[in-house]
Amino acid sequence: MPLTRDEDIKALLEGVRTIALVGASDRPDRPSNGVMAFLQRHGYRVIPVNPQITGEHIHGEFVFRDLSQIGDPIDMVDIFRRPIAAGEAVDEAIAAGAKSVWLQLGVINDDAAARAEAAGLQVVMDRCPAIEIPRLGIAPIAE
Repeated sequence: MPLTRDEDIKALLEGVRTIALVGASDRPDRPSNGVMAFLQRHGYRVIPVNPQITGEHIHGEFVFRDLSQIGDPIDMVDIFRRPIAAGEAVDEAIAAGAKSVWLQLGVINDDAAARAEAAGLQVVMDRCPAIEIPRLGIAPIAE
């Protein structure tokens, strides 16, 4: 079962430092762009992933083709993909050794969530960390 209790979601967000954002956009009008900027302002390292703009930069971070290309440990994979495509991102997160996956608002894929949980990852589904962080009163990460 995906995490739903406030205390569990808060604990997850307080333990995360590095987030890979799958479906990152370089367009300022896209939700993924705003969420990435918010997470960075809150002190997280956010690594953008988008095969269509690999090699470019979003908010100062190099854009990777896929999660396997990153090479650094990933605490959480934040997924901005349609529900049908989220399963592939979840499978990549499992293969990359991520500790958790976060499926954004409207991204509901029960089969992918079950695969992630079976692999030992924590799962949050149909929520946005940029909404949950202020709602739960999570302080910015100190440098």
